[in-house]
Amino acid sequence: MNPENISSVGRSLLNRRGFLGQSGMALGGIALSQLLAQDQLLGSDASGGPIRPQFDDENPYSPRAPHFETPAKQVLVIYCPGAVSHVDTFDYKPALYKLHGQKPPGIPQVTFEGPTGNIAKPFWDFKPRGESGKMVSDLLPNLAGMVDDFCFMHSLTTQTSAHPQGENFMNTGFTMEGFPSFGAWVTYALGCETDELPAFVAINDPRGLARSGKNNFGSGFLPAAFQGTDFTAANPPANLGRPNAYTRNSDRASVSLLQKLNAEHLQRYPGDADLAARIASYELAGRMQTSVPDVMDIANEPAHVHASYGTDSGTELKKAYAHNCILARRLLEKGVRVVQLFNGSDPSGGNGITNWDSHSDIKKTHAMQAEIMDQPTAALIADLKQRGMLQHTLVVWCTEFGRMPFLQANGTGRDHNPDAFTCFLAGAGVNKGFSYGESDEFGFKSTVNPTTVYDFNATLLHLMGLDHERLSYYHNGIERRLTNVHGHVVKDVLA
Repeated sequence: MNPENISSVGRSLLNRRGFLGQSGMALGGIALSQLLAQDQLLGSDASGGPIRPQFDDENPYSPRAPHFETPAKQVLVIYCPGAVSHVDTFDYKPALYKLHGQKPPGIPQVTFEGPTGNIAKPFWDFKPRGESGKMVSDLLPNLAGMVDDFCFMHSLTTQTSAHPQGENFMNTGFTMEGFPSFGAWVTYALGCETDELPAFVAINDPRGLARSGKNNFGSGFLPAAFQGTDFTAANPPANLGRPNAYTRNSDRASVSLLQKLNAEHLQRYPGDADLAARIASYELAGRMQTSVPDVMDIANEPAHVHASYGTDSGTELKKAYAHNCILARRLLEKGVRVVQLFNGSDPSGGNGITNWDSHSDIKKTHAMQAEIMDQPTAALIADLKQRGMLQHTLVVWCTEFGRMPFLQANGTGRDHNPDAFTCFLAGAGVNKGFSYGESDEFGFKSTVNPTTVYDFNATLLHLMGLDHERLSYYHNGIERRLTNVHGHVVKDVLA
């Protein structure tokens, strides 16, 4: 700009008419940006800033578009608290047979719970399975028969050896409590395809909650509407039945009046997300009075379905878990966005009795958990496949960390191992019959393509059509996200 233009601009600003014109335009722009921000209509910046979900003010559960299109529209997370031993299930290590009974070379003398013992070969034989020839142990014969549908991730690592923190880290991205769970982030971003059931359902183990309790499916600092609603096949949501003193007509009239009053109240406070979430939750509860009894009607499933899941054979715990697996499929059929299914709880400290935490007698305790989990879980995945639901459903099987390749000193169990463990994926958008990453020859440390839980969660969000770096929520002065400030999408596992 030359001096003449500068002086011209200066004279314009000093001129009353010019000053009013310039300031009026500026104030109008500020007002417009404020209004757009209130309605969450501001576009993201060119540098790749956060992408804010655009909510229906009256219904935070309304379906929303992903950041980019992917096959997966729903996700089933099968979570096994207690730490499943990867070297006894999916991660075959021939060196363990060669060094069985010897002191482990190059491995610390003390781990999480004390001195290390000797190397122990797998407690179950491994065999090649499926067309891929994947080596899987006899502990999980039904899941082993489906390996050609699975994508194994063998080089996972985590930040902690403790169960509560490990559960938190896997399910919320942080070892501390109070952060939103994976399911809450997904439903915050995508809403739900059904208005008759919750967007996010957590099906607890028949024995109770896992060690970190409801934090595993909580909403943290996200709006409360996005926390998981927890119930089981044996324990449906409480307080949905109509009191005997009310007729159906009087109940409907009351609901109609409440909807009118709530709508008027919401109009007085536009943009109040907490109020909208509270009203939407109450209205959803009203609709669930009719939808929940229908989805919980597992008894009327065909006999062959009950037989395949194992609801009529084995221990009572297995039967109860099998009913939960059928419930999971029915919820997904009805359009629930996220279903989190737990296999294992921790009401009394676990140690292999209520979950997979096997510090002693691992041959007995892991076998007990596998008898509960294997057939119903395999039947659930096979059922989703047979019904064509894997085309749009992502399945995630996971645990918080692995177990050591050696026994605990003078013991019969394996200690916690945060440096190597295995999870697998199946369904929409995932490579089939594929294994990614490797642990060392003992299964002690991840060596080939080490993958953090941050990477794992970034990949799960990507499979759901969400950019983990741009899915965030402003809280206490920080743009928070599931992957904190870390994580990379593992592109090799994508179909």
